[in-house]
Amino acid sequence: MTGTMIKSTALKALLALLLFAGFSAPAFALDLETARAQGLAGEVDNGLLAVPPGAGGEAQGIIATINNQRRAEYAKIAAQNNLSLDVVGSMMFEKIYTRLPAGTWVQVKGQWKKKAG
Repeated sequence: MTGTMIKSTALKALLALLLFAGFSAPAFALDLETARAQGLAGEVDNGLLAVPPGAGGEAQGIIATINNQRRAEYAKIAAQNNLSLDVVGSMMFEKIYTRLPAGTWVQVKGQWKKKAG
């Protein structure tokens, strides 16, 4: 397999995970999209979620659950493609970032900011 094919396959699997996480969220009192929109959850450049500055802990449960799902999927993809978890997480962040609406909290290189429109 070429590097491009591996990345394409990995990104498709990651996108499936993202869709799963987004659509399975109604079981929670707070879903991911709502948590992001309310500034209670933000995306980190490692492909995981975190609580942004000034936010309370209301989204901790959904953040932990989705991060656990993401870590498991990242580990599978990393093993299948001989990639590190860091590389897979960074690739996922790039995909997630392009789909985030303006105003969503993101942490890049340790610095929190709101995504520009």
